[in-house]
Parts: sequence; structure tokens; C-alpha cells
Amino acid sequence: MTVVDKPTLTTVATFPEHYFLENLAVRADGSMLVTALNRRELWWVPAPAEDATIGAVLVDRLDGLPMSIVEAEPDVFYVSSMAPATLDRYDLRGWTPGAPVNRTRTLSFPAEAAGLNGSAVLAPGVLLIADCAAGLIWRVDLTEDGLAGKASVWLQHDTMVPGQDADKAVHLTQTFAIPYPGVNGVRVAEKSGYVYYTGSWEQVFARVAVDPVTHQPAGEPEVVTKGIHAVDDFCVDETAGVAYITTHIDNTLWRVPLDPVVAATESELVIGEPIDHRFLGPSSAAWGRQDGDHGRVAYFTTDGGHTPPNPAGVIKPAAVVRVEFRASQATSELS
Repeated sequence: MTVVDKPTLTTVATFPEHYFLENLAVRADGSMLVTALNRRELWWVPAPAEDATIGAVLVDRLDGLPMSIVEAEPDVFYVSSMAPATLDRYDLRGWTPGAPVNRTRTLSFPAEAAGLNGSAVLAPGVLLIADCAAGLIWRVDLTEDGLAGKASVWLQHDTMVPGQDADKAVHLTQTFAIPYPGVNGVRVAEKSGYVYYTGSWEQVFARVAVDPVTHQPAGEPEVVTKGIHAVDDFCVDETAGVAYITTHIDNTLWRVPLDPVVAATESELVIGEPIDHRFLGPSSAAWGRQDGDHGRVAYFTTDGGHTPPNPAGVIKPAAVVRVEFRASQATSELS
């Protein structure tokens, strides 16, 4: 069993109260791109440094609610949005903070795309995007130049369904609401050939094997663990055989083995007991990009407790938080 010490938390950027930071991507130089969904904005955050004097810089304003962001090739990013359901390409090669940005509308999704959420790169030119309101995962096949794409349903399953109780609808803005999310975060484990995802309404962390040639699901999904309020995104450390899963409205972070047999007994709460006001409303996670960061240093977006219900009873500025994990590693092999 891996013994996990309390991680070290450091706030590296703050935003005003009631900013809903949803997702982030860490660039090769250590800076970050962050989506603020309820403000329809994309932000740049400088790499953490002791002598840093530059704050966050607005990159762009979007017409939809920006949700996930992934890097499909070096310094080329794709942002998926709700209302309307779209995919935008940001070519940041040669870009400097504050300069005009090169954005291309890659895809407008069909009408049945109800709530685009977490995303991941499955293979070169192939993206997966969770639809938390429709209860499915979309596959997007990009054209060779990456400027356009075609969407098709990749997987739909009972573990992905959204809530049906109208009283538990999530109001992302004053005028736009979705059902309580179903499938939410999605990540690709390249070494083992699995796609992992969270199902918020069903409170599951699940996985499905992927055919390495067609990049389609190879069999039925398998529940890794159940009962964790996995309301948002996560990051995967295949070397240690674990995922770190954010719970958003519970203000906690769970460390869950990727092997379902091990997960049944060795899932651990690593942040949130007691509630840490630096970690209110955690929504997404991404590993750092510096040498030795993967598996040890991750960055998390938070909404500062903006989203109800709020067990902390307080609202703080939204933030990007650096978390350094300290663990005596006893890694388990993936099944």
C-alpha cells in the first residue's frame, strides 16, 4: 500500500470571486491556459516563479461557455464550449501574452450535443469530448491541417447518464442550466490502452479499453470505483497506477488506484479533511511539465466555492493551485 503524506499547496494565481475556473492546460514552458466558463474567457497564467511579477493575462473572449482545453500538437490547443456547442483551435506558436490570438472555429457540433465538458487527445488528430448533459463521449476526427473536424458518438453507457431531477440542475450562468452532469472528466492512459472517465451523477470512476488501430472502444466499460462524488476532472499517473480526482462541490481530492481490485480498498482522501480554503471548488487537474513534475507536481483550477451546495460556507477568489505530492511509492501494476 502507498502511504500518502499531506501534499503541499501553493496558490499561484487568483481571480475575482465568482469566477468559475473550469479547466487548464500546462504549456511546455510551465505557463498555463485556463478557461473561465461563466465569463466566457480564456486566460494565460505565467509559470510559477519566486520573482514573478506578471499576473494572469486575458487571451480571448468566446461566444460560448469554454469548458475543456487540450494540446493536440506543440502549442496548438483546442477549447470546447457549451451554448453553443463548438470547438475552437488556438495556434499559440510564436504568441506572446497580450498579443492578438490566432483562433479558428474548427467545428460546430450537431444539435444533440447538450453539454460539452472534459476532453482528451486519444491519438494524433483524434479528440474525445465528454458530453455531461447528453450522457456520452464524442469523438472528433480532425483534418490533416487541424482546422476542421467531424464529430461522431464514441461511447454511450449507463455510467454516463446525467441526473433527471430538475431540482438538481446546475446553473452555469443566470440564464443557462444543464442537468446534473453525467460523464464529466475524461483522460487517456496511453501505456495501458484505457480511457478513464468520471460519471458524476452515478458517482463512478470508470474505464474502457481502446482498440489501438481503430481508436474505438474495445469492449464494455468497467467501473473502477463507486461512491466517490467525482464531479469533475482528474489527472492520471500510470507509473504509480493512480488517478487524482477532483470532487468540486465537496472541496476534496481523492487518490484512486487505476486497478479496480486495488481501488476497492486503497482509495484515499488526500485534500479536504479538514476543508482547506485554498482548495474550494476544485474542477480540473494537469501535471506540471518540468523535469520530475509528472506524478509529483500538479496544478488545479478552483472556483473558490462559487458553485452550490457549498459545505465550506465561504466564497474565496477563484484560483490556480500548485499541489506537490509527497509519497513513499509502492506502485501497483495495472491490470
